[in-house]
Parts: sequence; structure tokens; C-alpha cells
Amino acid sequence: MESLQNHFLIATPNMNDPLFRRSVTYICEHNEDGAMGLIINQPAELTVNSLLDKLEIVYPDSADSLKGPVYQGGPVGQERGFVIHPPQQNWRSSLKLSDEIMVTTSRDILEALGSSAAPLQFLLTLGYAGWEAGQLEQELAENSWLAIPADPEILFNTPINQRWEKATEQLGFDIWKLGPDVGHA
Repeated sequence: MESLQNHFLIATPNMNDPLFRRSVTYICEHNEDGAMGLIINQPAELTVNSLLDKLEIVYPDSADSLKGPVYQGGPVGQERGFVIHPPQQNWRSSLKLSDEIMVTTSRDILEALGSSAAPLQFLLTLGYAGWEAGQLEQELAENSWLAIPADPEILFNTPINQRWEKATEQLGFDIWKLGPDVGHA
């Protein structure tokens, strides 16, 4: 199977797991060893500025971008933070996933939020979703997920409560007509 890195996984209506129901997950890594992604449409009960306060990071009070939500990136490693943003070379620990998207895990980006050095657009997640080798491929075969190339417009400019619908629109068919049975030709 081709790598789904830099793709969205869209939970189908068949997804029964409450952690992933109607979720959109940005896939950061996918190879023969498994996959790792960040859910981008499930806000946590935490804002960016309140998280920065807990981490004792000083930021400008006037920074409106810090009043937005932190996202529940997934059920694994919820003490780990990930910042999805357009590419910048300033950070200690970043992975460029496309010409339009980068993920940074180092504290230095958090310290820059709200300043002129910060990315203009970003999503901050806690935790991640992970799949063992072959697990994601099996879930795709079971119609739990559909995959499309990641769209920065959905990541950075679509309201949270519309991300699943916007992603499903890109599929080109009505996802609600997708049957629960796996088809075999």
C-alpha cells in the first residue's frame, strides 16, 4: 500500500469508536511499521493560552490566536504536544510533511506563540493516534476510514465543526450512502 503520510483519514459513519466518531485525522507518518496521526477536529476543554499558563510560558495578552482550542490529537501520549503549521525553519524539532504543512514537537515553538516569530496559522494538539503495522490497512479494508490528500484549507481555515463535512465533500460521493459491509470484486 502507498503511504498515507500527508493525507486525511476520514472516519466513516461505520466508525463505532467514540474517540474517532466523525473525526478527521492528519496522517504524519505511515510506513511498514505502522502509522501515526493527529485528530484535527476534536477540541479539548483547554485553550492554547491556558495550556501555556500551565507550562509557565509567558505570552502577549493581546494574542487572539492563543484564545483558540487545543485539540485532542488522539488517545496515545496525551502529555505530548504537536503543532501543525505552515513550514518555517526556526524550530528545533520539526518534520516537513509537504510544501504547505509541517509538524513541530519542540517547546521553542510554544514559547514563540503570540509573537512575531510564531507561525501565522497553527493547530496545537495533545496526544496522537497510532496504528501498529497492518492495523490501519485492516481498518481501511473494513470501511472504518477513507483517505484523501490533506488540504491546508481544511486544516487552517475551516471551522472545527465543519472539518468532517468539508473533508467528506472532497470524496465526491455521499458518505452516508456508504454501506457497512466490505465489498469484494
